[in-house]
Amino acid sequence: MIKIKNLFCLIFSSLSCFATAQISELVYNGEIGRIINENCVVCHQEGGIGPMQFESYDQVRPWAPLIQLKVASREMPPYAYDHGIGIQNLLGDWRLQQDEIDKIVAWVDAGAPMGDPERALKKPELKDPNEWNFAAELGQPNLIVPSESMDIPANGNDLWSRHYVSSGLMQDRCIKAVQVKPRGDARAVVHHANSSVEIINSSGERERYGMLTEYAMGKWGEKVPDGVCRTLPANSEILWNVHMFPGGVGATAEGEVIKDNVVEIGLWFHDEGYQSKGKVYKQDLAQYNIQYDGALERNANMVIPPNGYAMTQGFHSFDHPVRIDSFQPHGHLRMNAASLEIFYPDTGRTEQVSQISNWSATWHHSHIYDPDSAPLLPTGAVLVLKQWYDNTINNPNNPDPDQWVVGGSRTGDEMSHAWIAVTHLDEEGFIALKEKREDKIQRSVATNR
Repeated sequence: MIKIKNLFCLIFSSLSCFATAQISELVYNGEIGRIINENCVVCHQEGGIGPMQFESYDQVRPWAPLIQLKVASREMPPYAYDHGIGIQNLLGDWRLQQDEIDKIVAWVDAGAPMGDPERALKKPELKDPNEWNFAAELGQPNLIVPSESMDIPANGNDLWSRHYVSSGLMQDRCIKAVQVKPRGDARAVVHHANSSVEIINSSGERERYGMLTEYAMGKWGEKVPDGVCRTLPANSEILWNVHMFPGGVGATAEGEVIKDNVVEIGLWFHDEGYQSKGKVYKQDLAQYNIQYDGALERNANMVIPPNGYAMTQGFHSFDHPVRIDSFQPHGHLRMNAASLEIFYPDTGRTEQVSQISNWSATWHHSHIYDPDSAPLLPTGAVLVLKQWYDNTINNPNNPDPDQWVVGGSRTGDEMSHAWIAVTHLDEEGFIALKEKREDKIQRSVATNR
């Protein structure tokens, strides 16, 4: 005998019935478990940074309502980048697709069923929490540069360490990818770890060469596009600038003494002679400051009143064409949003590139644009950077909304800048990249006709 619901579907061919049938197939031992294993277990495993484990149905089921809430609000996976605004083609994008979010929500609404016990999912492959993030794709780093060892107390004031470490390189190398990671339990207490490069000049004195990379809590790493070179020069020294916050920040804070903490830089290089294979443009990573109330110096005069708000805005242009390869806004506990726009003086047009409306200091991301989508700026185009700050009780990261907050380096202070990777082009390179994109679009249109 045909069930009434199925008979209704047969008679009326209802799309809603099809949707209902689809939802009825959503079980943990199927599509739901696949989504969780591929997107959640990387952090929610034994020894991982997630506060609970999601390696089996029995571990997942008690947390189903919270999973639904966090997934539906796009708080998890933790990758704050707005949908539908600006460039969406990103490398290393952790966001779930909307249909995956809809499936999780429907599954929990249906009671979070396990499904057929005989079709139990294969145990997910667990990544070592201390493994390098690019190891599966690129193998182990070609060079690892460790910091000096530091002990971090369970509580107290912010700590900083500035010291030099030799790179050990005997010749210039082009970087393919770079990751910074604190060893072991120090993930939640290392606020940031910046590394710059210095060389010895002809007078025997140290001279700044440029930035190597920047690490802040939660950052995955950086990949450098093909056809460009971010150089680590021979006989260089790495200047570490490590900021530690005793007690930690966020849900994964350790709240205990961390002994012998070491922060490491992992570097993957292109093959030797990479620079000589065709025309290779220079890429650099730099800190782009954002002004507060017209101040000329970074963080100068920045004051956020108790239970109040603030906004910063900065403008940067180049005397040559460039490509913007990545965008990473930086702030502390009161910052809650950031954006990147491009203003074209010749036309008066402003293009919105990226918006992060739910930014959190516990997860810093370098938003790496797909090279075919990365912004191409003609000479004179202006980067417009904006950041917003919420010093009220509505900000979940705010430790005390009744405090005045000023610009500074402490975790309780605020900062206003962005780390941006830029490929520096000439007119020939700029035109070639534009023509390549236009040709790709034309071929795509022709294929879809």
